[in-house]
Amino acid sequence: MANALTRFFATGADLPVTADQATIDRLFRRHRFRVMLAITLGYGVIYTCRLALGVVKKPLIDEGIFTPVELGMIGSALYYAYAIGKLTNGFLADHANMRRFLAFAFLMTALCNFAMGLTTAVWTAVIIWGLNGWFQSFGAPGGVVAMTAWFSNRERGRAYGIWSTAHSLGEGLTFIGVGSVVAWLGWRSGFFVPALFGVLAAAGMYWLVRDRPRTMGLPTVNEWKQDFYAEKARPDIKSVLGLQLSILRIPAIWVLCLSAATIYVTRYAINSWGILYLQEDRGLSLPMAGTVLMISTMAGVAGAIAYGFISDKFFEARRPPVNLLFAVLEIGGLLLFFYGPNTMPVLIAGMVLFGLGLTGLVTSLGGLFAVDIAPKRVAGAAMGVIGIFSYIGAGIQEYVSGKLIQEGMTVAGDVRSYDFGPVIWFWIGASVLSMLLAATLWRTKLRD
Repeated sequence: MANALTRFFATGADLPVTADQATIDRLFRRHRFRVMLAITLGYGVIYTCRLALGVVKKPLIDEGIFTPVELGMIGSALYYAYAIGKLTNGFLADHANMRRFLAFAFLMTALCNFAMGLTTAVWTAVIIWGLNGWFQSFGAPGGVVAMTAWFSNRERGRAYGIWSTAHSLGEGLTFIGVGSVVAWLGWRSGFFVPALFGVLAAAGMYWLVRDRPRTMGLPTVNEWKQDFYAEKARPDIKSVLGLQLSILRIPAIWVLCLSAATIYVTRYAINSWGILYLQEDRGLSLPMAGTVLMISTMAGVAGAIAYGFISDKFFEARRPPVNLLFAVLEIGGLLLFFYGPNTMPVLIAGMVLFGLGLTGLVTSLGGLFAVDIAPKRVAGAAMGVIGIFSYIGAGIQEYVSGKLIQEGMTVAGDVRSYDFGPVIWFWIGASVLSMLLAATLWRTKLRD
């Protein structure tokens, strides 16, 4: 069985490069478009299978199915499994055929969501949601491996920025689309609808994505573009595994791990608990709370694209100055959102600033910066190392946030009241720490 799976996932052998330049140009143009379309739309759609729990938290609490602490446990299971899976599957992705790798994972995460809609047992939900996290962890390393195979060094910031809009696409589909369905049909539909999305995403991934250029008789994309960094990546290391392990000897990678972990605290705090906060503290309905959060995701589309464009065009692919700029936007948006006047224009303005800043930071700290400073042949491993820390941060956030929220919750008859003050400072403090850590990498060098 293991050998059959290995053969199924394995990347193809390199073929001799065709001598026809017109054919090379045509195939690159065709498959670059298909790959970018697939990893952006497909990853965006499959994101709904990860965020579904955040939409259904209030009905689950109100119906007495799960407490906030139990929901924190279930949510943490996804993030911890995702953290471990992103590391192991990141290393695996460097050896895999992305077409099969991603299609299989998307189908399995869809099945996990379907199963979640059928259970009300806490530990069953923990196990299923943990499995969902494991299969979700194929997505980001797989997408980045496909991207680095088909887009060259100095266009990668823009390509990564476009791909990062997938997060916002998935969040928008979840907060508005899934949220509206839940308000209409109940909490179970909050898992069944993403399951359907996941099946469609798996089919699209298998149809559109192709393996690395060398397996199709094409040169590498950097050879095709004649685009090389001045500093080469460890020419003394020949094996893929050796290159993967060399990542661990880059000090900047470890700083990035901590910076990513802390920004992911804030990122998933808003994704997981933002709707509950808007419903209970600001008095919004579920569809309206989803609409407010969707504004941040729409701003995030612009933020991801702007981050890649600004860092590539104005800073010659240097990320640290742009990290600082986007961190200021993100923290300013949080302060306005939580502490500004309780009016819709202020909430919207806070979400716009937050979405712009956060998505730019996730683009960089969550992967792009690591791919810049690591050997490109092992981009999946770089994503995996960053990913395990990112989602440990997200998992810690889920449990700590649930505990702080439950400790601030009081029940009088059928009425629940919440004190979100302590948990808000936990979320904002994580963003400030992330900004300070990222600023220490100001002079970090890039590699091929």
